[in-house]
Amino acid sequence: RSGGETPRHFHSQRGIKYNLKTLSIFVDESGDFGPYAKHSPYYIICMVFHDQSNDLSEKIERLNASLTALGFPNHTVHTEPLIRREAYYIDLSPNERRAIFSRLFFCVRSCDIQYKSFCFKKTEFGDTLQLQAEIAREISRFIRDHFSFFQSFEQIILYYDNGQHELTRILNTVLATELSQYDLRNVFPNDYKLFQVADLLCTLKLLSVKAECGSLSRSEQLIIHSKRSLKKDYLKAIEKAEIK
Repeated sequence: RSGGETPRHFHSQRGIKYNLKTLSIFVDESGDFGPYAKHSPYYIICMVFHDQSNDLSEKIERLNASLTALGFPNHTVHTEPLIRREAYYIDLSPNERRAIFSRLFFCVRSCDIQYKSFCFKKTEFGDTLQLQAEIAREISRFIRDHFSFFQSFEQIILYYDNGQHELTRILNTVLATELSQYDLRNVFPNDYKLFQVADLLCTLKLLSVKAECGSLSRSEQLIIHSKRSLKKDYLKAIEKAEIK
């Protein structure tokens, strides 16, 4: 599934009413709820918003075709392992990995979506409970600040892979408090391309934060080159899609 299917496809499979103005929210995270560690100094959340009336199927098909041409048919892109040359990317050159990264990014640029990234520096919180409380406050504040946007939809569906139970609990608590109703779908990254888009945007936020403090790793520089290239080639191209 692409995340760009028609509303009828979504609803007929889930027992949901047809023809409702529906907002899909795809959520991904980077980091963990453990104590501060040098390899995990931040906790980042990305929420991708898709009005289901905007059909993305053609753009998703174009992405799939481009990945197939690179030798990755039916591939689920995982951007952090891609950058670190892990798992099935271990034998790929920097240029080959950059090509995969770029194909997904070009899809992001062409899709009619919006997103919001949240970044939390773990050294600012005494323990995990304080971090969780701040995440809940920030997401709640964001929804209240843009309540008219959320209220314009008759139906809201949250897609998350339940990768971290703490975040699942936060999302459920916040949405149940701030919205009159919503639906939760536990999904796998290969189920929807927009889940992979959320993964990419999460990674770009992490790279942006690291670039600002001069801590880009060698493997990250091999893919995005430099702070200047990151801003010019990636961040500037998607800044209009971010909900401030």
